[in-house]
Amino acid sequence: MSFQPSSTDGALVVFSGGQDSATCLAWALDRFSRVETLGFDYGQRHAVELTCRDTLRDGMAALQGDWKERLGPDHTLELDALGKVSDTALTRDTEIQMTESGLPSTFVPGRNLIFLSFAAALAYRRGLRHIVTGVCETDYSGYPDCRDDTIKALQVALNLGMDSRFVLHTPLMWIDKAQTWQLAESLGGEPLVTLINHESHSCYLGTRGTLHAWGHGCGVCPACELRKAGWTAYEALREARTCGNDGHG
Repeated sequence: MSFQPSSTDGALVVFSGGQDSATCLAWALDRFSRVETLGFDYGQRHAVELTCRDTLRDGMAALQGDWKERLGPDHTLELDALGKVSDTALTRDTEIQMTESGLPSTFVPGRNLIFLSFAAALAYRRGLRHIVTGVCETDYSGYPDCRDDTIKALQVALNLGMDSRFVLHTPLMWIDKAQTWQLAESLGGEPLVTLINHESHSCYLGTRGTLHAWGHGCGVCPACELRKAGWTAYEALREARTCGNDGHG
């Protein structure tokens, strides 16, 4: 998969260090002539994800020469206030469970709204028109700020409020985790899949150490369960494809 990059429009990728945002970074590097990244430190329990970002950026730059040329600066913003006002399992040492609202206790109210608003403010200053985020409505925990309607409404609000023409890109919106791995493969082949599998972080509890087939993590939190199931489905698809290419049933 290859696209002719824009020579005038740059992109800012909301880049946490997880599987989804890492795939989005590769997606942006394949399309835009200048790509910068932005991470947020908001007091999350899994802040270890932020330490994965440099390794992923360096790994992608090493995979393809044009990606290295397109990859611009990385930015990190501290949003401690978000963690302080959020009584959630992502910002407190509490049990991950479903709440009376029907949402998991990992839901941080307004998180993506705040992230994208700050991303737009930075993009405005940096002269970047495109903002890329890994939100998804197919394989997710029901977070309302990950839904397509929310992102479309926010794009309108940001453009009106900043008198700009930002475009919010959500390349993962309608695909599941297995298809996200397939997208990574189509962008950078097996080397990119391996890089994201080994170096990205999705576990809500911040567990690293043992490398499972699907990556690092506790294996039982919702993020790990999604990632593990997605990897298993991706492996099955890849095996079926290989068998098909070999002419076997």
